[in-house]
Amino acid sequence: MRLNTLRYLLEKEFKQIRRDRFLPKIIFLIPMMQLIILPFAANFEMHNINLSIVDNDHSVTSQQLTNKILSSGYFRLTDYSPHYNEAIKSIESNDADIILEFPQGFEKRLGREGTNELLIAANAVNGTKGGMGSSYLSSIVQNFNAEKGYYPADLAGVKVTATNLFNPHLNYKSYMVPGIMVFLLTIIAGFVPALNIVSEKEKGTIEQINVSPVPKSLFMLSKLIPFWVIGFFLLTIAVGIAWLIYGLIPVGSLGTIYLFAAVYMIGFTGLGLAISAISSTQQQAMFTTFFFLIIFALLSGLFTPISSMPEWAQNITLLNPIRYFVEVMRMIYLKGSYFSDIEGHFFMICFFAVLFNVLAVAGYRKTQ
Repeated sequence: MRLNTLRYLLEKEFKQIRRDRFLPKIIFLIPMMQLIILPFAANFEMHNINLSIVDNDHSVTSQQLTNKILSSGYFRLTDYSPHYNEAIKSIESNDADIILEFPQGFEKRLGREGTNELLIAANAVNGTKGGMGSSYLSSIVQNFNAEKGYYPADLAGVKVTATNLFNPHLNYKSYMVPGIMVFLLTIIAGFVPALNIVSEKEKGTIEQINVSPVPKSLFMLSKLIPFWVIGFFLLTIAVGIAWLIYGLIPVGSLGTIYLFAAVYMIGFTGLGLAISAISSTQQQAMFTTFFFLIIFALLSGLFTPISSMPEWAQNITLLNPIRYFVEVMRMIYLKGSYFSDIEGHFFMICFFAVLFNVLAVAGYRKTQ
């Protein structure tokens, strides 16, 4: 009897989603566009850093170093300033981000003593851009020293070999795409279901369910399963887009990703239904869900590494289910982690799935 009831309820839900003019666009079009656009936009690599050069030496060496810097692809020459004070004006007018000054006699001293000094002055209003720009510039200068054979005396016999594990080309998209896939599933599993029950309240169709003998748990299950199925479909499309556009193929098991996604979507759909059950209008549901999504996203490690957060913020992230799935996706995609490596994350996601769905069932009242 219950299976028949669930079947009719699911049929109603899928028909309702299909007949809605706006909902399918939210579910399919917007997330896919975000997956295509966001990895290119949400990139913390710095390019086209505006550089002002003050060349007091006008030597072959200073010109060679300048060409090497500009050919790196990170810097764009704004101007050659005759004096440092002129270059400062470019910084003040936001025409330049960094000043590189060659001292007079740069080439002669470098050839005679094997060492010299350069001045790098960065606009630190944007601390990230200023810090990373200075770091890029310093790295290029060090490479130039190595090519020319200029080493400080105490480092003449030292050779450093660096290896980048799991992401050898330091491709930021390889880091961002798995996290964005999690965020898109969160939107579909959390945001859209939050509008579901409350929309039926506003239309008045919820009254028919309230007067029926359908149990609360069965009613919530009928709301959960459609978005769970849609989430799997979108995850499959996202995996395909990651492969076709970004060349990303999970090093680990794709089955492990789907296992985690299955539990994760159950959890966040439960949260969305819990919010929908206690909300009176769609506006209330939207703002409440938006609040949780923003907090969860900012504290998930999606954009900012959790290890760089203050200790109190790191403790709060332990209560954030998105944090666990973002880490799982990156570990499977980039490191090829096995289930045994991430089983602790699985149990935490299971805990949140149970908690959110219990709240959803408890929050729904058949009598208004």
